[in-house]
Amino acid sequence: MKKLFAFFAVFGMMTLGASTIYAQDETGAQDVETVEEVASQGADEEMAVEEVATDQAEAPKGIHKQIKAKFIEGGAGFMSFVLLCLIFGLALCIERIIYLNLASTNTKKLLQNIENALSEGGVEAAKEVCRNTRGPVASIFYQGLDRADEGMDVVEKSVVSYGSVQMGLLEKGLTWISLFIAIAPMLGFMGTVIGMIEAFDKIQAMGDISATAVAGGIKVALITTVSGLIVAIILQVFYNYIVSKIDGIVNTMEDASISLLDILVKYNMKK
Repeated sequence: MKKLFAFFAVFGMMTLGASTIYAQDETGAQDVETVEEVASQGADEEMAVEEVATDQAEAPKGIHKQIKAKFIEGGAGFMSFVLLCLIFGLALCIERIIYLNLASTNTKKLLQNIENALSEGGVEAAKEVCRNTRGPVASIFYQGLDRADEGMDVVEKSVVSYGSVQMGLLEKGLTWISLFIAIAPMLGFMGTVIGMIEAFDKIQAMGDISATAVAGGIKVALITTVSGLIVAIILQVFYNYIVSKIDGIVNTMEDASISLLDILVKYNMKK
């Protein structure tokens, strides 16, 4: 009986020890797995940080920084001249647009005021209306009214002559805008030729064709060409708008001049 009790006691102790060892082994395995998971998470976080840093490094810069970088890559020499063409051309375009907008006049209202002034106060009252009105149409009307006593033929010639003067004032500065439109792409093409010459010089010096050595000169050539074309396109759009604006004002001047002559004929018939 004592031997049986001792056997169960030894068996229980062995079972308890085995359970303890298994539990310790399982705990250790879990700890190892936990450490591995933490290490894996840390590696993932490091990779995520590296990916974010890479994405930030590869993220596109601001538009002004990109333009500045391309300007430097294209060469400060020719790119500066192209930029000056853009600046001076835009300055002239803006000046012409402001001038033409100020030169626009409500001719129907002006003709009605002149007709009312003629019927109420005569030619001097009509001339006063023209003096107080801004624009080339009012100036032409004033020249015609100033010679109303000399006959309709003289009035007509005066209106036509002073209309040509006003047309010249409207077209002032267009030749310079055309010059900048023509020069900008020429400067770009000149930069292209110089860039290609530099590329072939490098090929000749190396004695072999290398894409890396040639790429720099070709890149400069393409950047200058694109810059010149962009400047020319921008200025051409403004130029066409200005020309269309001038054509509209000139047509209005011609129609209004005919209406003025009709008003003067009616006024002379009433006298």
